[in-house]
Amino acid sequence: MKIIVQEQEFDVGDEISGLAAGDPGVGGIASFVGLVRAENEGGTVAGMTLEHYPAMTRKALEDIVAQAAARWVLRDAVVIHRVGALKPGERIVLVAVASVHRGDAFAACEFIMDYLKTRAPFWKKEQTPAGERWVEARASDEEAARRWR
Repeated sequence: MKIIVQEQEFDVGDEISGLAAGDPGVGGIASFVGLVRAENEGGTVAGMTLEHYPAMTRKALEDIVAQAAARWVLRDAVVIHRVGALKPGERIVLVAVASVHRGDAFAACEFIMDYLKTRAPFWKKEQTPAGERWVEARASDEEAARRWR
């Protein structure tokens, strides 16, 4: 299982290819790539800055992936989350999960993303024409995470 928090861009194709490399037991890979939006809450977004506490963030991500591995049969997983200054269209996050069967891969990928959005200590600040604003937690993200309990 690969968990990375970094400022630099990542190559989605390389990361996904690496999940199945050398493992003939992998039957499917499900992935999600999150991007910085150019609009949010009805307004234009010029950029976003993501902040975190490194030790807390790593532990939270490790716990989330471990919970997914306890629920579904996973062969491997990759979670890469970027921090620092990002512009619209840039990648923020990759969650990719390899499993024997597609159902486990899809479910685990969605679970990891839902929990990452609600339980990982990242703070997002958007730059807008009206100034900077912190991105508030969404009720829909909490609702999505609740279904996994």
